[in-house]
Amino acid sequence: MENKVKAKKKFGQHFLKDRSIAQKVASLIPDSHQGKVLEIGPGTGMLTQYLLPNWGSKLYACEIDRESVAHLMKLFQHDDFTLRIWEGDFLQHADQMLHSDDWFVIGNFPYNISSQILFTILKHRHRVSGFGGMFQKEVAQRICSGPHQKAYGILSVLTDAFYDVKYAFTVSEGVFHPPPKVKTGVIYGVRKATFPDCDHDLLFEVVKTAFNQRRKTLSNSLKKFNDLFTSPQTEVFSKLRAENLSTKDFIVLTQRIEELRHGAK
Repeated sequence: MENKVKAKKKFGQHFLKDRSIAQKVASLIPDSHQGKVLEIGPGTGMLTQYLLPNWGSKLYACEIDRESVAHLMKLFQHDDFTLRIWEGDFLQHADQMLHSDDWFVIGNFPYNISSQILFTILKHRHRVSGFGGMFQKEVAQRICSGPHQKAYGILSVLTDAFYDVKYAFTVSEGVFHPPPKVKTGVIYGVRKATFPDCDHDLLFEVVKTAFNQRRKTLSNSLKKFNDLFTSPQTEVFSKLRAENLSTKDFIVLTQRIEELRHGAK
């Protein structure tokens, strides 16, 4: 199956060829999921074939490579069923694809856009109840890392704010064609029952601003938010750096900014 389509460097394609790995990735979707499933970048259909038995007509795919689309249409077209495929770039068409229903997003994500895929999932968090995927190992570790860890950053905090995320397992280079130059980390996330009690757009802004100047103390990196550290709840953070704060700490900062703005009205 994996040799039917030529991998294209411009799309960052590294086709999965190991059936046991494909089965393990497919099993990341919880049985309790009642919505639809969207596979990003199915390529040759190695993962797709293990998603179909459980999800059938609820399974959709998004594929940018026309050669892969043609292959998938032949492979998964039967008298009573045809795999639904959106041909195009997920990052450009996500608003259209995820505008309704409840989705679990899964796939062997192209390394060069995997972070953007996760940011897009976060944007559509009200419609995406979970995700599971294959990332470059370092990116997967970054997403799952916590405070005081070197990899801890924007994706770590924002993903943790809305999803319970776990690192599932590591995949070696040899299970792909062509083999990448790095190892792969498989992670999955399930949407939290409740979201942070704050302005979410503001939370994104605070986290990104703090980590974009991560070497500076928060009193300097977040100085555009006037009087942020003048309350007992937040002054303890002023001399710390972004990497020292938990997701809950960033929520507290965001709530304080909201209080200041409300008081100014």
